[in-house]
Amino acid sequence: MTLHIPFSNSYGTLPARFYTRQPATPVAEPRLIAFNDALADLLGIDKGTPEELARVFAGNHVPPGADPLAQVYAGHQFGGFSPQLGDGRALLLGEVETQAGRVDLQLKGAGRTPYSRGGDGRAWLGPVLREYVLSEAMHALGVPTTRALAAVTTGETVWRETGLPGAVLTRVAASHIRVGTFQFFAARGDIDGLRTLFDYTRARHYPQAETPAELLATVIDRQAKLVAQWMSFGFIHGVMNTDNTTLSGETIDYGPCAFIDDFHPDTVFSSIDRHGRYAWSNQPHVIVWNMAQLATALVPLCPDADAAVAEFTDLVHAMPARIETERLVRFGAKLGLSRPREADRVLIDELLDLMAQDGADFTNTFRALGTARARDQVTDRARFEAWEARWQARRATEPGDPATLMARSNPVIIPRNHRVEEMIGAAVAGDFAPFERLLKVLARPHDDQPEAADLTRPPEPHERVRQTFCGT
Repeated sequence: MTLHIPFSNSYGTLPARFYTRQPATPVAEPRLIAFNDALADLLGIDKGTPEELARVFAGNHVPPGADPLAQVYAGHQFGGFSPQLGDGRALLLGEVETQAGRVDLQLKGAGRTPYSRGGDGRAWLGPVLREYVLSEAMHALGVPTTRALAAVTTGETVWRETGLPGAVLTRVAASHIRVGTFQFFAARGDIDGLRTLFDYTRARHYPQAETPAELLATVIDRQAKLVAQWMSFGFIHGVMNTDNTTLSGETIDYGPCAFIDDFHPDTVFSSIDRHGRYAWSNQPHVIVWNMAQLATALVPLCPDADAAVAEFTDLVHAMPARIETERLVRFGAKLGLSRPREADRVLIDELLDLMAQDGADFTNTFRALGTARARDQVTDRARFEAWEARWQARRATEPGDPATLMARSNPVIIPRNHRVEEMIGAAVAGDFAPFERLLKVLARPHDDQPEAADLTRPPEPHERVRQTFCGT
């Protein structure tokens, strides 16, 4: 069977200043290491041979209907504004129309573009496998996210601090429109470009949003839900720059991200986050700040700037309460509360405080609630038992089956940092069995899988991963 991708491209119809058209830079020896058959079926892709898949998803062959281009955008990175960023190591291969809507197929690690800023435009194997595993794990958890379609090794060496095996990831996204895309045109005073982007984003994602205020309100709602969901799983994005905040409300960019093992609200993993800007506890504040930047970029589209500023300010100022509402729903479900009340915030926060005192394992503590194993996670047994008695009394007032709700809300298995690092180390040595095992197990995160019990174990002291890194 010959590979067939039913491309139906639209971004390339926008004005030329939105992107640079170019093919990927061919690699020496592409080899397919993973292909997501289930996702390919959803996209209507007829699978070809492994050799054909490797050529296409390494960028060595442009398939019929593809329209490779690098998108331009700007962004605040750790609070500092960069007026031009863009796809420095990625190319939008094309778009596919599905029953669920239009999606992008993007090659990450496809070579230099005009936006590479001195970089080599390549990716090495570790970040490619990390994003493949974590994005698919997030999808299995029900979190809106980009997904991984394919991973290919290049047969070339990528130089970072040392020589590393090169690879290319094919990422699938609802779109790659970012807050930073709007900032790019707003910063230049390019009102025509800004309006074109607004109209395109509306048509693609939010046709019901007729005004900039309605678009902003919808994006705020999606981002509030997303960040609350991240936090309920102990997920830390690690690099919540405005160029990594999508208009679609999907999680994007799995560079220095991580899931918490031993819980503390101020946990940071990213090696470049030296001041805790993107700590677990700070993510709600950062997303509000990012939405304020989107609001600022949208003001020039409004005929009455003063009125727009007032309306947008109200929307942004209301966002923290929106996040707290979503947080209550998510953490309430983790406690088996299908109808959480305002008073339940005290119950939730006291448990998190208990966990933080001892660095209790985030995932295992929530999964073990209601069993004797939960007490083993903390040292202050008396305080925990007092909390547990109040929780059990509250849970008894809930309709339905709280235990079923808890089982759906508290995963057994997450992609733990030390297991991801082990998987990467094995793959660099040529062994992809740990990668394949993680993918298989993480596809069923809420199921007890006795054969994978070792993957539920927190890291030993010598296994702990204290820092995660961007792949650039």
